[in-house]
Amino acid sequence: MGRWFSRVGLFAMEAIRVTTEVTSSYRRVGELGCQPKIGAVIADKRSRILYPAPCAQVDALPWRGLIWLDGCTGKIPAHGSEMEIYSPELGTSSMTMSFGAKPRLLFLFQGFAVLMGLASTVAALPVAALSFGCYGAAMFLGRVRPLRGAYEFLSRAYDRVIDCLGQRVLRDSRDAPALRLMGSLSLTAVPILVIQLVVGKPRLLLAVAFYFSLYGLKFQRFVRMFSASHLEAHRRQGFFSEKYDKVFGRYLEFFLGYLYGNIPELGRTAHVCLHHRENSGPEDTRNTLGYDRTSRLDFLWYLSDNIWTVLGLAPYAYFKARGDEKNRRRMLWGMTRYYAYFGAVFIYDWRIGTMFVLVPLLCMNFINAITAWVQHAFCDPERPEDYFANSVTVMDEVNFMNEGYHLCHHHRASLHWTEMPAHFERIRDRMREAGSLVFRDLDFMGLFVELTLLHRMDVVAEKLVPWEPMNHEQRLALLAKRTSLRTS
Repeated sequence: MGRWFSRVGLFAMEAIRVTTEVTSSYRRVGELGCQPKIGAVIADKRSRILYPAPCAQVDALPWRGLIWLDGCTGKIPAHGSEMEIYSPELGTSSMTMSFGAKPRLLFLFQGFAVLMGLASTVAALPVAALSFGCYGAAMFLGRVRPLRGAYEFLSRAYDRVIDCLGQRVLRDSRDAPALRLMGSLSLTAVPILVIQLVVGKPRLLLAVAFYFSLYGLKFQRFVRMFSASHLEAHRRQGFFSEKYDKVFGRYLEFFLGYLYGNIPELGRTAHVCLHHRENSGPEDTRNTLGYDRTSRLDFLWYLSDNIWTVLGLAPYAYFKARGDEKNRRRMLWGMTRYYAYFGAVFIYDWRIGTMFVLVPLLCMNFINAITAWVQHAFCDPERPEDYFANSVTVMDEVNFMNEGYHLCHHHRASLHWTEMPAHFERIRDRMREAGSLVFRDLDFMGLFVELTLLHRMDVVAEKLVPWEPMNHEQRLALLAKRTSLRTS
């Protein structure tokens, strides 16, 4: 565990060098002093921030980035090769199109994103130390038989209560694990925040208890929250039956999500109507095309850019560019509610706002970026739009609500989570043809640590379950091709 944290620290230190690169790069843009053609934009390969540039002068820029011509086919240089991708709306949905030829504003815009990326890394470090430290303490205390027995007794009793309650309040009693999570958070994180607001003066012990109640041991509670909220977003009526839906409708996303820094409508609207429409393709606000998924520095760029999605601004721009008024209004209303909550707590006490609102928001950005980074990390450079190729399946002992069957979920998002393993068997032949990647004894967090943070490709190759017999070198070659976008 100590080695893990030291690697995270090195990642943070290496990331600081990016600010210098950003400064010099954007100054170069200003020095070009040229007027762009209408509809022509260029973006850094590590960022979706677009800035105007004449097509004739693209090669003169210090980037080897992504080029889009509004309404026509753009070419993505991919380490010496090119892919043709039709992207008519991507440029217009960019967060920076309104800046026109204003490099100073662009510099401030990107500088803020990089700052938020660095801040997210710094905020996640103490939370990770607490989560993994408590896990170590729990493992130690678990060796004490009376304590272990008491915990198991209380856990079984709580499960019986939840099962009985689920029969009455849930639309589908199979969703009892989600109800268990809702109960746990409602009995811990919510009262802690209320107590802190009543007490007024910030209390460090309350903040520590709040973080532990949100993230749990080894971030397992956050993983459960992510999985349950994800599935709730795909339910038209949520988890609760009609009688209770009027009070507890979308309880995870529209109530408990505030505590995690999760803006309302990022699930029901942005995830369902954007991500599942684009399937992490070129027009998805969370796609990883153009990034080296084995590079810590590339992840920093991705993390920095991800803040616009976490804040709801990138999905809002996407729906506005497409003329999707229903989802645009939903995103606007969700952002308005969260920003009001954020501002109200900061006005009440900026110190409480920092510890109980800002830190969870930054941690949400960090962990959310990790998840999006690895769930579609192994896209096929010859078929970047094929979600069968770019969606990862992971299987480990802690696969809460079958979240690891990510490809099955993209293929049949409405399918109940308990039916995912059977669906996996039904589509095995198609997965084999598409070259879908499956990993065993590895979760998404572990995949990120091994693939990007520690860059231990040997470990990732050992966890890979190939469809045809492959030796270790062949596995490494496959992983290299699917993570760096090399086509030759």
